[in-house]
Amino acid sequence: MNLGTPDSTAVSDVRKYLREFLMDGRVIDIPFISRWFLVNCIIAPFRAPKSAAEYRKLWTDRGSPLLFHTEDLKDKLVKQLDAQKYDVQIAMRYQSPSIEDGLKALQAANVKKIIVLPLFPQYASATNGSVIDKVMEIVRGWQVIPDINYVARFMDHPLFLEAWKELAEEKKGEQEYDAYLFSYHGLPERQIQKASCNGFCQLNDTCCSKQVPANQFCYRSQCYYTTRLLAEKLELPMDRVHTSFQSRLGKDPWVKPYTEDKIKELATKGMKKVLVFSPAFVADCLETTIEVGEEYKEVFKEAGGEQWDLVPCLNSNDTWVDCVKDLVLKNG
Repeated sequence: MNLGTPDSTAVSDVRKYLREFLMDGRVIDIPFISRWFLVNCIIAPFRAPKSAAEYRKLWTDRGSPLLFHTEDLKDKLVKQLDAQKYDVQIAMRYQSPSIEDGLKALQAANVKKIIVLPLFPQYASATNGSVIDKVMEIVRGWQVIPDINYVARFMDHPLFLEAWKELAEEKKGEQEYDAYLFSYHGLPERQIQKASCNGFCQLNDTCCSKQVPANQFCYRSQCYYTTRLLAEKLELPMDRVHTSFQSRLGKDPWVKPYTEDKIKELATKGMKKVLVFSPAFVADCLETTIEVGEEYKEVFKEAGGEQWDLVPCLNSNDTWVDCVKDLVLKNG
């Protein structure tokens, strides 16, 4: 399961998608009445036309990249699994194809176990948690509930890291960069604090510099951990490696450092060539192709930078398919 995408680039479809997405109480975690007013009276009406224009830049002849890359991933996975043992369905948390339809197909097949794989490498309540929550909401009404296994996160899976290495090496070749930036989707700081184990999370680099049981599900800590693992895998000089967070919404503080601020800082310090990764995403989408690949590139060049290269997402990379297969087999 992935996050979701509008059915088309029409403003009405984008508005519909935004409403479903942002009305999720795990995404905008404020009281229902306040959330309803914010989403339906402010965000969706005014943001939809702008977002629709951005989606038009992203759309291809096959439609939404996030959807068709997920379909390609499924097609490759099906070929690697025993068709007599596995029924593979894909779903989006918001819009189509729906989680409910995917689960109905598995229910109709009378499967004895369901493996739920949210395609988000790091656990967050707003992503993996929301997918798991939706699945439980649907199946609790079934008369027969089979065994259900949830894959909460996989950012440290060896094949996940290997797939990123392959794509990064293909992109950079023999070239050296002044800086390597790992940009992750952001979250409001309050969500990190709400998920903190006995108040452990301090939202600073000392707290997030290592993975321990107390912060193993802290989203910010998992992102820094992913950066360290990938930098080690790619043998990058750590003094050139940076982590940041993008895609803020609203005025409340989100996890820092903000990607836009980090970009300007790198350019100001004379970093002319930057290679960028988006390891919170496994498929090309609006946040990677447009936000990181185009908008942040403009910010970097306006600040004095010269070369801004984005490593593409895993999409249907063969090693990534092997990773998904291994996650399925280990949970099956």
